[in-house]
Amino acid sequence: MRGRSACGTCHTGFMTLKATLQEDLTAAIKARDELRSATLRLTLAAITKEEVAGKQARELSDDEVQKVIAKEAKKRREAADAFKQGGRAEQAERELAEGAVLDAYLPQQLTDEELGEIVAQAVTEAKAAGAEGPRAMGAVMKIVNPKVAGRAEGGRVAAAVKKLLAG
Repeated sequence: MRGRSACGTCHTGFMTLKATLQEDLTAAIKARDELRSATLRLTLAAITKEEVAGKQARELSDDEVQKVIAKEAKKRREAADAFKQGGRAEQAERELAEGAVLDAYLPQQLTDEELGEIVAQAVTEAKAAGAEGPRAMGAVMKIVNPKVAGRAEGGRVAAAVKKLLAG
């Protein structure tokens, strides 16, 4: 915890995403908001688990914390789909509500049009570099992924790239 103050802010005075989550958890507990506090607890546990994974414990950067939150939000969406298919609408609604809590901590997702524009530019760049047809998928994905990092799910990006390369 070197370089941090007791309140969990980094040395520049701005709060880290993890510190924001911890403060929001405290506020949710005080407000007796069961859904929000349970969701934030599970997310902070996932972040801590990620921090201690590997050979040496480390503190995650905000980008890494964001990836963990995105992973947790995706789990909630997938669980909600599974519960809907299983006929458990009430549980599905809870999972979707938890996903909505987590979405507030993620950057705004790209619209299909914005994603399409980025993919189209990348396809043009890849073709200029000599990549052709469906085999250009890897080259296009290498160009697109850094531009959409955290703002679009990988499956959505891959589908958009395949659609453009095929058509």
